[in-house]
Amino acid sequence: MASIPETAQRVRGGSGRAPSWMVLALACTGQFMVVLDISVVNVALPSIHRDLGFSTTGLQWVVNAYTLTFAGFLLLGGRAGDLFGRRRIFLLGLGAFSLASLVGGFATSQTMLVAARAAQGLGGAILAPSTLAILTTAFTEPRERARAMGIWAGVAGAGGAVGNLLSGIITQELTWRWVLFINVPIGLVVLVAGFVALPESRGRERRGLDLPGAFLVTGGLCALVYGVVRTDAVGWASRDTALAFGLAVLLLVAFVVHEACIAAAPIMPLRLFRSRSVSSANLAMLAVAAALFPMWYFLSLYCQEVRDLSPIVTGLLFAPLSLSVVAGSQVTVRLVGRLGTRRLVIAGPLLMAAGLFVLSRIGATREPLSVVILAGVVAAFGIGVALTPITLAATSGIRGSEAGLASGLVNTSRQVGASLGLAALATVATSRSDNLLAGAGPHPVGAALSAGFGLAFAVAAGIAVLAALIALALPRRASDAQVIAVEAHDKAALAAELGA
Repeated sequence: MASIPETAQRVRGGSGRAPSWMVLALACTGQFMVVLDISVVNVALPSIHRDLGFSTTGLQWVVNAYTLTFAGFLLLGGRAGDLFGRRRIFLLGLGAFSLASLVGGFATSQTMLVAARAAQGLGGAILAPSTLAILTTAFTEPRERARAMGIWAGVAGAGGAVGNLLSGIITQELTWRWVLFINVPIGLVVLVAGFVALPESRGRERRGLDLPGAFLVTGGLCALVYGVVRTDAVGWASRDTALAFGLAVLLLVAFVVHEACIAAAPIMPLRLFRSRSVSSANLAMLAVAAALFPMWYFLSLYCQEVRDLSPIVTGLLFAPLSLSVVAGSQVTVRLVGRLGTRRLVIAGPLLMAAGLFVLSRIGATREPLSVVILAGVVAAFGIGVALTPITLAATSGIRGSEAGLASGLVNTSRQVGASLGLAALATVATSRSDNLLAGAGPHPVGAALSAGFGLAFAVAAGIAVLAALIALALPRRASDAQVIAVEAHDKAALAAELGA
């Protein structure tokens, strides 16, 4: 998200007289909606799969369309709030998010649903940075700001846990469409209340928006993911794959050139990567997200399509995993000042790898569900351990005016890693399952799917180990504890946003 200058000024718009609890409630509700929609479709995926006829690899676009546009436009959304007013951008993002949710709920085709999810991601990228910026400008007294940040962080963290359970209940008792429809009435209430009550504020810095940069990086990432997904159908050596990868390289190289040489106000200043801490932390975040994010996707399909569990039961089984992420984060907050960021960034991915390795056994043996969930809890605890120190490493050792930009960058790395990891691992799983079903001898569909999921988990475990190796490049900083003490409330809020 964009940096939030301490000198942010009040401007006209809204009554500006709303009680502080209302400002806090509106900002937290907006953030809750964004976080909720990252996880709420997980349990609904098998129902969407059956209803709209998605292929196994095509189904991932229901998730990736959201995460890719969210990642590509997140930094732009933060910059827009500083430039045009955070209240105005909050309302714009909320309106776009709610409208896209309505369209997605009425989707009658795969294309319509994927397009709506992409529009949701764009709305979320506009909305999310403004929720934190509104709190930062509305609560200026340090103790009140820290309290507001803590509540905001807790609500953001709860979004991930609630999303899976809520998805199961809604999908089973209503239909998967209500997973999207639920955003509409909530969005309308917050939209009206925000228009009336929220004060307007904007930063003094008047730099423009880097729209070409946002479109170049989003287009390049989409082409890259599309190329990976298509390999399942046409192979790695096909002309279609070569064209997709060629377009991805062209757009991403153009993005780097644009940011380095052309953009007056680059969305991603490349000078940040001169810091070893920033570059290593972002690479570690990329690998961590690529390893763990697909776990929710495959476990949802495994529980419902292989083990024949209902959506509600699946959502209940996911609850311990979500709580484990929160527990890991809380443990890290208490240990990071004593152990430093580097050790915890190494330990977290290794815990992830251990859990994912156990999950990889579902392809060879019919593990009891208790073992599957326990392994998921261990892996989820690992990401809770890793996220906060990665965020600290990615935002340490840089100028205070660029702290918001650095935190937005590591959040973008998380979303990009999640999208690329899901694309690659879904292709691995589908190829394995299809090869078993097409080969000699009887292979029940459930066994073939389990084998595919197991291979994907094994590859994910390897990626988690790679994340731990990347963490070895993080610098040893004796001042970690001092950095944490000075910036504790801001860092905790930013870390919670990344972990949600």
